Parts: sequence; C-alpha cells; structure tokens
Amino acid sequence: MNAEQLYEKLLAKLRELKQASSFELVGLAMGGAWIAERLAKDLGLPHYGVINVTFHRDDYAEKGMTALRTASTMTTHLPFDVNGATVILIDDVLLTGRTVRAALNELFDFGRPAQVELMVLADRGNRELPVCANYVGEEVSVPDHQILVLEKDTAGKFSFVLEERE
Repeated sequence: MNAEQLYEKLLAKLRELKQASSFELVGLAMGGAWIAERLAKDLGLPHYGVINVTFHRDDYAEKGMTALRTASTMTTHLPFDVNGATVILIDDVLLTGRTVRAALNELFDFGRPAQVELMVLADRGNRELPVCANYVGEEVSVPDHQILVLEKDTAGKFSFVLEERE
C-alpha cells in the first residue's frame, strides 16, 4: 500500500467536502496530526487541531513513561471553538477503535461539536469497539503480530512501515 496515494485520495474527498460545507480538521498525535497539518496546508485552511489521547487511553498505566513522552511532544491544541463545529478526526491507522474512543473523550473535554467524522489512511479492521471511519484511504490486512507505522520524510511525504508488535 502506498501511503502517498492514500493521502491523495483523502485530499480529493476533502476538496469535495470543502465546496459543500465547513469543517475543522483535527489530527490524532502523532501520525494523524502529520496528516491534518499537510491537509490543512494543501486545502488552504487557516489552521488544524491536534489531539493527544495519552491521558484518556485505557492502557495509560501500562504505557508509563512512553505515554508521558508522547504527551509532552505533541500536546492537544484546538485553535477553534469546538462547540457546534463539524470536526473531522484524522488518524493514520484504525484498528481496535480504542484510540478513537480516547480522542472523542479528549475532544469533548473542550466542548460539544455538532458532528464528528473519522478519516483514516488505513483501516485494519479487528474492532473491539463499535467505531467505523467515514472516510478510508484503504482497508488493509496486516498480520496480528505486526503494526503498521506511518513515517514522514524530510520532504513531508508519507510511507508505511511494518514493524513487529512488542
């Protein structure tokens, strides 16, 4: 799967949406925030938001210092009024749905949006929670013992790497 092609597919969809309605882009730290940043730039949007789900994760205690480092690297920042907004949450990979649940909890700490939609580059299936994406770059099959990691090069281009699950 080519992450750049999937990005272009999602960008085209947002260009269509932009003509019909207004929305706010919010990326989940880290990969989703990279995507949201680039989408905002490519769409000429004045800003984008970032959500860090660290403190709403149901496995926070297990993550320990790794979770704290992530929280300090890319903090939640929502440069718009959440109340009444149409928000498109963006993540790189959707798997169990637990990260999306944590993102919704964080988002609602800032207000009550009119609508929340989910956009992901890759959907791996295997949900543990009733979560589905409104916009998907591609549904992918990855062995359970591997994780799909989004990487960004110095030019801002995306690629996926398969890593062994720890």
